[in-house]
Amino acid sequence: MLLGLNSVLLASIEVGLIFAILSMGVVFTFKILDIADLSVEGTFPLGAFIFAKMITSGLGVYTSMTFSFIFGLIAGLVTFLLYKKLKIAPILAGILTMTILYSVNLRIMGKSNVALFDFDNLFVKFEKIPKGLILFAIVLIIKIIIDNFLKTERGYMLVITGDNESLVKSLGKNPDLYTMIGLMISNGLVSLSGALMSQYQGFSDSQMGATIIVTALASIIIGDTFLKNSRKIKITTRAISGAIIYRIISGLAIHVGLDSSDLKMVTAFIVILFITYNNVSAGRIKRIKKSVNNER
Repeated sequence: MLLGLNSVLLASIEVGLIFAILSMGVVFTFKILDIADLSVEGTFPLGAFIFAKMITSGLGVYTSMTFSFIFGLIAGLVTFLLYKKLKIAPILAGILTMTILYSVNLRIMGKSNVALFDFDNLFVKFEKIPKGLILFAIVLIIKIIIDNFLKTERGYMLVITGDNESLVKSLGKNPDLYTMIGLMISNGLVSLSGALMSQYQGFSDSQMGATIIVTALASIIIGDTFLKNSRKIKITTRAISGAIIYRIISGLAIHVGLDSSDLKMVTAFIVILFITYNNVSAGRIKRIKKSVNNER
């Protein structure tokens, strides 16, 4: 029983690290730009299918993953063009991109499911190193890159664009440029996460992106909930922590007997639970502040 629990926890942490990259990507749209970008549900399997296409065509693992990231950037650019250039509401722009990518993903390989067990992947290259350590190293590198990017001028402008586009314009900058950068980075990371997931599970599937946005939001909300009192903790750290915690909760739910088909329902309940908790906590804080002000 204990051995089984340890296996569940280890697998949950490994998948949680893959979802951490997904969550860090969605942070750019959901937390920084305040955009509901649903295109990630198409971008996640896009990364998996691009990797499958490249690796089965004889290209190397690193080249295949790079192409996955690049095509994710392009998908983000498509969403930006629909949103800003064609003046389509962001949530609808994301849905349209997601719909387009569903057909694109099927076109890439000509079928909805591609087995990759017989092909090279990152975990085979470093088979002597535990998968968790490989994924942790990748997540750490991406986190450091994002943290440093957000300290640059463009990073600051990206954050300001999400808060106040008028301020960006008053500084002589074009907020659309930073919106484009945010959407592209977001979808690039989501696509890379999909490429890693296809290597981890040994196949790419057209349905692997279904409700993946809920998974990302659950991870972000959980991370913010557990670490909300620590302002010094970076937004990327919260996303990573939330993704791992979320996956552990899901893994334990299945371990105690819940059917795997109910996992999406569990995810929805996790999101509802944490949002409700945050709303109740915020309401209490407001009442306390109001009470203190009245006493003064």
